[in-house]
Amino acid sequence: MHELEQLRERIAFLERELEAAHKTRALFYAAMFEELARRLGEAEAEAIMSAVTYRRGAEVGRRFAAFAPADLIGLCRAFLDFIPDRGRLFDPEVRRADAQELVIHMRRCPLKEAWLEAGLPPERVATLCRIAGRIDNGTFESAGFSFAGTTWTPGTTGCCTLVIRPGPARAG
Repeated sequence: MHELEQLRERIAFLERELEAAHKTRALFYAAMFEELARRLGEAEAEAIMSAVTYRRGAEVGRRFAAFAPADLIGLCRAFLDFIPDRGRLFDPEVRRADAQELVIHMRRCPLKEAWLEAGLPPERVATLCRIAGRIDNGTFESAGFSFAGTTWTPGTTGCCTLVIRPGPARAG
């Protein structure tokens, strides 16, 4: 029994560390945005960070390309398996998963939570959510799907909502 308790403690420790790493990532986003905005203006800061985040998403999207252009059920399974800590960090809720559309609402987000805990104003948090959300555009669009998600705005619950539809048919 002692070994089982040690294992549980180790898992709990790793879960806390994973959440802390995501919150550190969030604070890095915020600091980077503030510095870029100070030097270049907010619009340019958002444009630069959005482009870089999209590019990172495109790298991630390669893992999902095998499901394109239209296997939304397979994509759903693979994407949910990909979310860290079996989804606990983002608490995904699949609202629709069929041949026409995949809709996943993230009920929480450690990035948004870190920004709010840091005392950032809701409007700044919404901007940072838009920037961070570009990873999803890059992921699903580069994989070969159509994507039309939304990110958190003040007054809404949860966080982003991913809306994925079949992409254009592949040539060849």
